[in-house]
Amino acid sequence: MKESDAQHRGTTGAERARRSRAPLTVLAALGGLVAAFCSLAAAELVSALVRPEAGPVTAVGGAVVDRSPTALKEFAVRHFGTGDKAVLELGIVALLAVFAMAVGVLALHHRRTGSAAVLLFGAVGAAAAVGRPEGSAPDALPSVVGAAVGAGVLFALIGRLTTAPSRPPASGSVSESGSVSESGAGAVPESGAGAGSGAGGAYRAVDRRGFVVMAAVATAVSAGVGLLGRRLTSSVQAGATASRRDLVLPVPDSPAPAVPAGTGLNIRGLSPFFTPDQDFYRVDTALVVPRLDAAEWRLRIHGEGVARPLSVGLHDLLRREIIERDITLACVSNEVGGPYVGNARWLGVRLADLLREAGVRPPSAGGPADQLVARSVDGMTIGTPVEAVMDGRDAMLALGMNGEPLPFAHGFPVRMVVPGLYGYVSACKWIEDIELTTFDAYDAYWVRRSWAQQAPVKTASRIDTPRALASPKPGTVPVAGVAWAQHRGISRVEVRVDGGQWHPARLAAADNRDTWRQWVWEWPATSGRHTLEVRATDGTGATQTGRRTDTVPDGATGWHSVEVDVS
Repeated sequence: MKESDAQHRGTTGAERARRSRAPLTVLAALGGLVAAFCSLAAAELVSALVRPEAGPVTAVGGAVVDRSPTALKEFAVRHFGTGDKAVLELGIVALLAVFAMAVGVLALHHRRTGSAAVLLFGAVGAAAAVGRPEGSAPDALPSVVGAAVGAGVLFALIGRLTTAPSRPPASGSVSESGSVSESGAGAVPESGAGAGSGAGGAYRAVDRRGFVVMAAVATAVSAGVGLLGRRLTSSVQAGATASRRDLVLPVPDSPAPAVPAGTGLNIRGLSPFFTPDQDFYRVDTALVVPRLDAAEWRLRIHGEGVARPLSVGLHDLLRREIIERDITLACVSNEVGGPYVGNARWLGVRLADLLREAGVRPPSAGGPADQLVARSVDGMTIGTPVEAVMDGRDAMLALGMNGEPLPFAHGFPVRMVVPGLYGYVSACKWIEDIELTTFDAYDAYWVRRSWAQQAPVKTASRIDTPRALASPKPGTVPVAGVAWAQHRGISRVEVRVDGGQWHPARLAAADNRDTWRQWVWEWPATSGRHTLEVRATDGTGATQTGRRTDTVPDGATGWHSVEVDVS
């Protein structure tokens, strides 16, 4: 009987130990998450000292953006709009969490291999940071330091779950909870050891309480480190914020003409003539918006055909002739009827004047360079035809937008604005360098990703009201919207119902040929489901084509339509 009772107690203890292996896997996964959090917190602190864009999540996200197929980028812009960057970063963090849990479980069985996996992930982040167009060797530091911290924390945490092999606990010493000491330590069979291996079986001592305490302390400390990193980043960026706040825009030497009466139709649901800064579309690849100190900003102009290279600061520009113009910008990723178009009043310096001062001649005057490559501080490159910049249009280095210094998200302190061209070939934000070259010699960022080298804005129109699937009442319904054909202007807009006859819309007064134009048609609506379509004719007499094409390679075409149910 005594032998049978002893065997029973031994078997029961072994079974309890075997059942405890499942909770150990959960703890190991949690350890991986804690290690990842510590890693990111440390990287946050170091990136505050290097530059915010060097953080591992941002660096890896930027590498993903750079290497994503054009179709995937267009999908993100189409479905997530300006929130595409937040979606990408959330996706990276989610994948990192899964990776961290998997590495934690791996470390439970292969402790050193788990820590090595964390270091490998850090190497990926470092390579991504250094490999960015604007990257440099110091950009690797946040990922390297973060990985070292994460690997160390993981190694220490898993050590509480898998210490050196020990003798199995005495059969009589196992409590109902499976613990053998007041500290919460327990002994479980090592992977592969049988439940009834007896005195010769290999066991591992487990210190759950020590794991929980260590994880809690590491999390608390890392939260503090991360908070310190964010405060340091804010402190570093405070100079940029102050420089924007303190910038006083000059009175323009060449002010924009007064907006004619009747430019705005004041119809409910219709886009305002001037787009407020907070509503102006933003499509770019910057996961972290650059925040530049205006006092430190400089622009370099150099390259082929530049007789006198220039380097100018913001105050140099402010001493030049300042122009003010109303200009509509449009993104090439804007689908038919899409939201990525906006109108603003811009203040700046004529870019052509700077180029002439540098000795640049357009190709029509015998200049050797036909492409101007603008570079942003985040590494973006945008190629613009030199001829377009110097043909007399109001191409400018913009300093102000709608009466205020440029918002950080829209390029503070200086950006390019060129009327009549899509943004990807003209509207470089956070600009720091202009190089004169040729289209044959250099392909800018988007050109290397299947977009056209040159892209004048195509004539387009959009129905703003009624919205798709709206249910207006029978009777007179104002169908209204905007139309644009920058640098050509809009001369006519027409609307039709259910594929029938085209009806001329009433145009609002025109500001200039570089801005969009509002329009309205009073529709005698009858009950039932109807499809409304709109088309525009530009200032040259060319009517917008109805043939639907995709945004790639040089902008979408087709008539915008909405379906409504009149009831």
